[in-house]
Amino acid sequence: MKITFAKSMLAVAVGVALTFASCSNSPYPDYDVTENGLYYQFFKQDENAVKPQEGDIVRLVMSYKNSVDSVLFDSRVGNPSGTNYIEFPLQKSTFKGSFEEALAMMGLGDSASFIISADSVYLTTFKAPSLPPYIEKGSMLTFEAKLEKIITKTEAEAERNKQMQEQQAMMQKMQAEEGATFAKYLADNKITAKPTESGLYYIESKKGNGKKPKAGEMVKVNYTGRLLNGTIFDTSDEATAKTAGTYHKERKYEPYEFAVGVGGVIPGWDEGIMMMSVGSKGQLIIPSAIAYGAQGGGPIPPFSPLVFDVELVAVSPAPAQPATGEKTVNH
Repeated sequence: MKITFAKSMLAVAVGVALTFASCSNSPYPDYDVTENGLYYQFFKQDENAVKPQEGDIVRLVMSYKNSVDSVLFDSRVGNPSGTNYIEFPLQKSTFKGSFEEALAMMGLGDSASFIISADSVYLTTFKAPSLPPYIEKGSMLTFEAKLEKIITKTEAEAERNKQMQEQQAMMQKMQAEEGATFAKYLADNKITAKPTESGLYYIESKKGNGKKPKAGEMVKVNYTGRLLNGTIFDTSDEATAKTAGTYHKERKYEPYEFAVGVGGVIPGWDEGIMMMSVGSKGQLIIPSAIAYGAQGGGPIPPFSPLVFDVELVAVSPAPAQPATGEKTVNH
């Protein structure tokens, strides 16, 4: 019995020694290392907690710093989303000992620190063409992360489908409402002019005596654009911009110059401006189908009819095209 007991104690001693030898392989105090060279230290760990799988969305409170302890990222500071966390799908590991491997080790609610090759993170995971100046070649990054939420791949797909369906329903509602909104605007403003085949209304307030532009010619136009509710979204007039709250000091407020009839502007403008003569003033009332349509643009919502007060200031010939083989010179 004594011999058996002695052999058992020896086996335990050898096991303990091997365990500490494994830990001693790490040059970083308090960190263990995986077979792939990932250094890790758990602050909180629940081995029975659910772990993320490839394709799942993970929510992390996370930061990382370089080898001289400069914080390069912290989700709790200056986060554009206004939250203290970031969310992204867990991808396939990009290299041995990667941050993706680190996340796969964590369970829901776990918090840990990981030390990972900076070269591999920037050049392989981030696909940077070279290391940034604040990263020393061969150095390590220290990540600290808390896994706050896991959204499974199936749940994420279901949520995306739900959002797409809701967006599609909203778009259909907006499209259906456009006709009634447009008709009400025309009635409220006592507009009796006949629309063109495209649905454009041009209401002339001042007749010009200059030439009419042809497709491809250059025109200069003063304008103010409004939504049907009267909100000004753009103008070439500085005083109007200041009154409307759309003024930008970097912008030049002057007639807008463009080649008409060649698709450089919305179809309603191409059609409407070519109905005018130099010196003309008027109003273009444009349904969304020949404006910004289902996409909208900037401050213009989808399926928005637009109203433009316009003045055709000048028409000039189309720019001369270089002869075949002739090179243009940029000044």
